[in-house]
Amino acid sequence: MSKITAKDVRKVAQLARLDLPDDQIATYTEQLEKILAYVAQLEEIDTTNVKPTTRAVEVVNVTRTDEVSETPVREELLNLAPQREGDFFRVPKILAE
Repeated sequence: MSKITAKDVRKVAQLARLDLPDDQIATYTEQLEKILAYVAQLEEIDTTNVKPTTRAVEVVNVTRTDEVSETPVREELLNLAPQREGDFFRVPKILAE
């Protein structure tokens, strides 16, 4: 693997629109070198028979049947409305004719 240079770090910083101080270039050069070495290590793993996934742990949605049921507080809730019309909330008209 090729060695990351200070010039490479400056180029990446420029592309990312980052203003890196000159005294930090050496630190970032070393860190990028370590990151790329780790990626190279990961590339050595045989993933031929590994199915592509979007998560490390499979997620399954838990669903239930949609059932209508009466609520014991229905009348209380309707009575809290500023205006009520039968079994509905009455609201001001918002659409122009």
